[in-house]
Amino acid sequence: MAKRDYYEILGVDRNATKEEIKRAYRKLAMQYHPDRVPPEKKREAEEKFKEISEAYGVLSDDEKRKQYDMWGHAGIDSRYTQEEIFKTINFEDIFGDLGFGPSFFDRIFETFFGYRPGVARETETYAKRGADIRYDLEIELEEAIYGTTKEIKVPLLTTCDKCGGSGSKPGTHPKSCPVCGGSGSVTHTQRTPLGTLTTITPCRRCNGSGTVIESPCTKCRGVGRVREKKRVSIRIPPGVDDGTHLRLAGKGEIGERGGPPGDLYVVIHVKPHKIFERRGDDLYCEVAINVAQAALGDEIEVPTLRGKARLRIPPGTQSHTIFRLRGQGVPKLEGHGSGDQLVRIIVKIPEKLTAVQKKLFEQLYETFSHKTPRTKKGGFWSRASQNLRQTLQINNHP
Repeated sequence: MAKRDYYEILGVDRNATKEEIKRAYRKLAMQYHPDRVPPEKKREAEEKFKEISEAYGVLSDDEKRKQYDMWGHAGIDSRYTQEEIFKTINFEDIFGDLGFGPSFFDRIFETFFGYRPGVARETETYAKRGADIRYDLEIELEEAIYGTTKEIKVPLLTTCDKCGGSGSKPGTHPKSCPVCGGSGSVTHTQRTPLGTLTTITPCRRCNGSGTVIESPCTKCRGVGRVREKKRVSIRIPPGVDDGTHLRLAGKGEIGERGGPPGDLYVVIHVKPHKIFERRGDDLYCEVAINVAQAALGDEIEVPTLRGKARLRIPPGTQSHTIFRLRGQGVPKLEGHGSGDQLVRIIVKIPEKLTAVQKKLFEQLYETFSHKTPRTKKGGFWSRASQNLRQTLQINNHP
């Protein structure tokens, strides 16, 4: 079922200000709060509340609203979950003047997503996922094309080997939190115009862990994690390009309180090559030949990353002509064939000639037809210089 337009849901114009969007949402949220409707309409109110909250979460955020205006629902659904959108809504800012705290709509959130914001789910026991790490790796062009295995040292937070991650001094153990009794959460009850509202928040004494450390480990100081350089082996597949991101799941920093580790993202940087230039799956190089080879044709050897290859130069080849060696390029990442190698021919004009070469070029020159005959004593520039001297002599004659 297609989603309705967010502006239509809130009943505001597409040019509405943030304040207008906020007022519209506040009015609708109070109207459709499930605690304010008859039991038979509770399910319908929950769905409506969910819909208007998603619309407000997008339109009240400048970046999300810009993406929505440009791409519609596709620009939002591809980047954010409904849960992530809900978490960005500041309910205290919207309803604070009515005496409601930050947990005003916690029970609605729990109905939709199975837990309350700021309170860990039972299966998580306040665990927190470890951070993702980025590592920049420089490799040779040959390694990028054919693949390789590298061993890198990554600085990251890992489990303290002295306390095993418990945070307690060896021989001691964490104690149950005296404030929350080991539950990790504290229950608060308050009366509101909507009735009695019970909220559950993380225990501040133990930060939601349910335990306190009386004798902290001297190495990690009670944290359970230390920053060290960890050796990681990474396989670089054939065909990777400059800027490729390789994800190593679970190789990032260790999580808190038994949480899962983050991921390691290795960014590939390919060094410039002295011969080849890569463009996608193709390789480019330049090979020089002399004028005789260009005029008469020849068969030459050209470098490839797989060794030498033979290339036939047809007679009359012009400088900067490009020849293609099929299949001599970069293997495709998908594993289906390789790109090509393109060879640009550069015809080199000799800067110095031997006497024999000069005579042969003069003989060759005479075989071509010319509008202006070539003189043996310097040609055009020699004649121009002589004419200039004659002109100066005439002008200076008394």
